[in-house]
Amino acid sequence: MNRGLNYLAIARKGGMAELGEEPVGAAARAGKAYVILVAGDASDHTWRRAKSFAAGTEQQCVRLEGTKEEMGAAVGRMSLAIAAVTDVRLALALVQALEQPERNQEAIAVLTARAEKAKKRQAEAKAHQRNLKKGKK
Repeated sequence: MNRGLNYLAIARKGGMAELGEEPVGAAARAGKAYVILVAGDASDHTWRRAKSFAAGTEQQCVRLEGTKEEMGAAVGRMSLAIAAVTDVRLALALVQALEQPERNQEAIAVLTARAEKAKKRQAEAKAHQRNLKKGKK
């Protein structure tokens, strides 16, 4: 199985993935999807829907090499045409692990920037908590 699909399985087990068209659409509209994955043999309609979910946002759409059956097997289903990852670091690792990373350079660049932002916010929140414990403002 593809290494990228292993990350999708991890995301599902960790509650950081949405599977299927309706949940992916809801996550995308809420701005929670960092990357939307579409199986390589999914219909053009599914690909257009994924692109429309991400239109006007920094959410990335990636078409996988694998089939719907391979994508489904990674998450414990018979088949799966569309999925979304809702954790930025996991989304970045998944896209980097896909075959032919040069095809997804734009997605990797956007996700890297967003992951850096998230890391900075996390460090600031940790420093704030530390300051609260010490009585600083």
